[in-house]
Amino acid sequence: MIESVAIHSTAIVDPQAVLAEGVEVGPYSVIGPHVRIGPRTKIGAHCVLDGYTTLGAENQLFTGAVVGSIPQDLKYAGEKSEVIIGDRNRFREYITVNPGTAGGINKTVLGSDCLLMAYAHVAHDCVVGDHVVIANSAALAGHIVVEDRAIIGGLVGVHQFVRIGRLAIIGGCSRVIQDVPPYSTCVGYPAKVFGLNSEGLKRAGVSADAKDRLHKAFRLLFHSGLSMSHAVQKVEAEVPASPEVEHVLEFVKQSKRGVCRE
Repeated sequence: MIESVAIHSTAIVDPQAVLAEGVEVGPYSVIGPHVRIGPRTKIGAHCVLDGYTTLGAENQLFTGAVVGSIPQDLKYAGEKSEVIIGDRNRFREYITVNPGTAGGINKTVLGSDCLLMAYAHVAHDCVVGDHVVIANSAALAGHIVVEDRAIIGGLVGVHQFVRIGRLAIIGGCSRVIQDVPPYSTCVGYPAKVFGLNSEGLKRAGVSADAKDRLHKAFRLLFHSGLSMSHAVQKVEAEVPASPEVEHVLEFVKQSKRGVCRE
């Protein structure tokens, strides 16, 4: 443990935990022996960091955040598994992040620059990219992949093994049981594709030409009534190629649960 840290007198920090320079630990927080915390990370009051948990630099955990407690999976048998978190994430009040399991990839991974709002839950074996927002009380079940810059609305429930594509946005209170395509706006019970995430594409600096190609691809893939395999063939034949269109097509082709449609 490096001496240039600020630990409140009521916090309990195991002597084996590794805290980098500039880490702050608030009142009544508990940090276990296998936890590694990167530089300038701030741990608020009443937080718990347990298990084989690694946090990068400049993360901020607010009151009651719990990271690294054992998975909520009855098959978990005490095996060593990890939580690996990048840099500059914000974890608001009472979020929970569980480590992986032997039945999955044995780790849960979050990237950098994410925001998990109050009471959000990331279950075992999830892989979450960079710049992802998970709003209040949204829950990711196990084995979920969330690509970069996706936004998951409040009170959304996401089924196990679902994938959420890059720059997708899911409206609040939705039930997500199939893969959410990249660049899409999805909402509903169950969630359906309503169109492009136009605002997200604008903020990400996607060109007007790329958006036009995506519009054409989306009409065929999600609003034409064609079978998915036929729609993919039509897109490949009729829509000019672009990195964004290629990403959508590859995402659809790799789907195992099926893809949300109209």
